[in-house]
Amino acid sequence: MVFVPKGYWLDAKDEKTIYDLHENDPQDPRYRRFLSRFVSPLLERLNPNQKGLDFGCGPGPTLSVLLEEQGQQVDLYDPFYYDDPSVFHKKYDFICATEVVEHLRDPKREFASLFKMLKRGGWLGIMTKRVMDKYAFGQWHYIRDMTHICFYRQHTFEYLARRFDARLNVLANDVILFHKK
Repeated sequence: MVFVPKGYWLDAKDEKTIYDLHENDPQDPRYRRFLSRFVSPLLERLNPNQKGLDFGCGPGPTLSVLLEEQGQQVDLYDPFYYDDPSVFHKKYDFICATEVVEHLRDPKREFASLFKMLKRGGWLGIMTKRVMDKYAFGQWHYIRDMTHICFYRQHTFEYLARRFDARLNVLANDVILFHKK
């Protein structure tokens, strides 16, 4: 994993200013299509009417809308827009973190928390771009976003699967599902 040193992190106010510029509209067909690359394979693995969490849902929750349209129940959490700490005391059949884990300031603690909230047999879905090699990393647009402070490699996800006793399913370059044993 590549981790940006703390001295380069934005403060919360500047970070939120950038997030406020995001245009994540649930009615935008292009955004829905983008998220469907994550939602479709997740839904194939879920039973009807399960309880999930959209962790880091942002200012315009769309993932939850797509999942609820398919009969799932979804709670929202985002430290800036839906700061409801009660979600951390619940158990979920699935947890989604799309375009979120690259923003985590304490990924060790956050992943432990997510897996703790996940029921046995549950799914943790992540959508993030992965580091491929040193040369590509230096040319990568993803590192230019000042809110991105964690960059994951394949090896990082393999480690997380072992650490939290989960099966790793890499479905695309940026779609990863963990199945908690």
